[in-house]
Amino acid sequence: MKPVIGVMPLVDEERQSLWMLPGYLEGIRQAGGLPLILPLTTDLDELEQLLGLCDGLLFTGGQDVSPALYHESELEGLVQSCTPRDRMEQAALAMALRQGIPVLGICRGLQLINAALGGTLYQDLPAQHPSEIVHKQQPPYDVPVHPVQVLKATPLAALLQVENLQVNSYHHQAVKTLAPPLQPMALSPDGLIEAAYAPGKPFVWAVQWHPEFSYPVDPASRAIFAAFVTAAGNVRVIPLAMR
Repeated sequence: MKPVIGVMPLVDEERQSLWMLPGYLEGIRQAGGLPLILPLTTDLDELEQLLGLCDGLLFTGGQDVSPALYHESELEGLVQSCTPRDRMEQAALAMALRQGIPVLGICRGLQLINAALGGTLYQDLPAQHPSEIVHKQQPPYDVPVHPVQVLKATPLAALLQVENLQVNSYHHQAVKTLAPPLQPMALSPDGLIEAAYAPGKPFVWAVQWHPEFSYPVDPASRAIFAAFVTAAGNVRVIPLAMR
């Protein structure tokens, strides 16, 4: 039995539709997992039942995280958020942490996890943290555009066995202050936190870059997906009632 990975849906509010980038699903599949796209719901009973089907949760990219999650006023005209998605993912993260379900966050996923756990975000990097580093690249999105420093004595360093990594990048929000339960795993040259994890948890990792675009050509991206799916497989044998 392959570990089932619940994938947070991408939301197009203008078209009133849910959608998905195939790279999230294929990245999980090539790592040995079975992806399951979740519906958009803020019903806590439904979320509990859905998480009962999942051995891991992938928090995907997409809309900005609302500043309301970290108790700030919105910078007018610079933030495009989705309230139902914020509410769903905040609740799902809390449930996953309580039950010991492995979690991987990608781009918005890192930002959502950080905000939900008590951190803050730069709402717009050009306005609040201008830099010469390219954080929002043009296509193709599988091409690395800047380096990150992989911090020693972190799970990411242990996995990749490198001190520096070239990554792709497509974001305009980023971690400002890191949530107390998290520790950094990688930094960009301009000081932004590019990866973080939660010590003491079975697997709570998040990266700012996009392995769903780069996994076909990048061994590091494949390794991150593989570590996540392996962690999900390891907790599969634990009965839900004991999580």
